[in-house]
This record gives sequence, structure tokens and C-alpha cells, in this order.
Amino acid sequence: MATDPKGKSPAAKQAAGDASQPPPEPQARDARRDERIARLRDSLARARRVCVLTGAGVSAESGVPVYRGNEGLYQAFSAADMATPEGFARNPEKVWAWYIDRRRQLLEVKPNPGHAALARLEQLMAAQGRAFRLVTQNIDGLHQAAGSRDPVELHGNIWKTRCTECGTVSGQYGEIFEGLPRCARCKALCRPHIVWFGELLDPAVWQSAVRAACECDFLLSVGTSAAVQPAAGLIHMAAANGALVAEINLEETANTRWVDLSLLGKSGEILPRVVE
Repeated sequence: MATDPKGKSPAAKQAAGDASQPPPEPQARDARRDERIARLRDSLARARRVCVLTGAGVSAESGVPVYRGNEGLYQAFSAADMATPEGFARNPEKVWAWYIDRRRQLLEVKPNPGHAALARLEQLMAAQGRAFRLVTQNIDGLHQAAGSRDPVELHGNIWKTRCTECGTVSGQYGEIFEGLPRCARCKALCRPHIVWFGELLDPAVWQSAVRAACECDFLLSVGTSAAVQPAAGLIHMAAANGALVAEINLEETANTRWVDLSLLGKSGEILPRVVE
């Protein structure tokens, strides 16, 4: 069971959302949800430094398949073959064919209202001189397509390639190519610019995320189960440094009982009401 980094009392935990209580009637549930959306809107309005952490649930609302879970992509394809350095070394043609197919699938989806609301929040805060940092576990580029500027991409970006020799990163959203890509600088083979199983996060990228979490006074976790490390640790870092913490997710997470505010539902329905 996840520990409570804030040492909250049982009453505070119940206020954040107590799964042990019987579910309220629909009308009471809607009123409770409206009240929590208003509280989230008010908290964001008061915050000076906001960090938003997004996960696969945000992209899933656009129709992007998730990787894990009973219906995840790795149920049909072996992660050892498609998402490890060893798998790429064995058969780069097969791996690239799979990722190019994924790119084609992503061209069929669009950012949803949740993506748009986060981009709008970033614009509003910048205009007001407040700090905003978006940290995402997603690799699909939908945040940028919605207008978000320079998100911290913990797990890389499917639209980018990285040279296996010199490390040069290149590529752009919407790019489709045939065959194996080669580095424009040294002509060596390029791989997808994605963090695969068995690999560490890029240290500079991770430090950017840690800095955003530790310096914020409000952290919003959206569409993530908060179970995948080290990304899930960012939520605890923010709380340990005194930030208010809120979450939006379809179902409860390991953090639901201790966060300051928890809203269950689709981010594409909740976030536009928060960022009005």
C-alpha cells in the first residue's frame, strides 16, 4: 500500500475520496463532482507554479491504444521483440515496421478536449506570469499537436529517431518513411527515440521533471495509475515539498486516499470545465 507523504488524518483522507463509503446517489454524486471541479479550478487559480503529469489515460480518450493491460498492445506483440534494445539489435527491420505502423495509426487520431484544455491552461498561466510545466509519460506527440509547448517527455517521442552511434535526435510529427532510417550526420542506423524496457530515462529529461515537481506549489496528475516508476515518484516529491496534489483518473489510484483532491472521470470532460 502506498504511504501517505503528507501524513493526513482519516478525516482528510475521507474528504479526498473514501472508497470504503457506499456510492452516493446519482444526483448527490454529480453535486459532489461539481464541487470538486470548482475546488480544482480555485486551486489552480491560486497556484503560482503548476506541474501537470499525464499518462496513457489522456491519450486513450483520443483512441490511442495503451501498451499495458488486458487490451494493451503488448498482449498482441512481444515487448521483448518490439520494445527492448536486444529486440532491435536482432531485427531492426521488424521493429521499425511495427513503429511505422504505429505512426500511421496515430495519424488517424486527434487531440481530445483534455489535451486542448491543458494547452489552454499553459497559455493562460504564461500570460499571467505564472509558471507551468507539463510532464508526460506519453510518446504520441498529441500534447504538442494540441498546442502545448515543449512538454517534458519522460519516455521519448515516437515521431523522433535517435542515432545508435552519435545520439543525434531528429524527426517531426507526421513523418512516415520506408526502410531503415539513417543518421544525417554520421549515416549510422537510427532507432525510435523511445525509452525501452531495461533502459534508464534520459538524465537531463528526468532532472527537468524532478525540478518541475519539486518547485511547484500545485501538481495535477491526469490519466495515470501512478503505478509506473520512476514517474509515479514525482507525485510524492511534489507532496513532500509542500505542494497541493490533485488527480483526475477513470478509477482510483494508489494515491487516491491521500491526495488533496481526487476526481474520477474522463480528463476530456473534466479539464475543459476546470479551464474555462
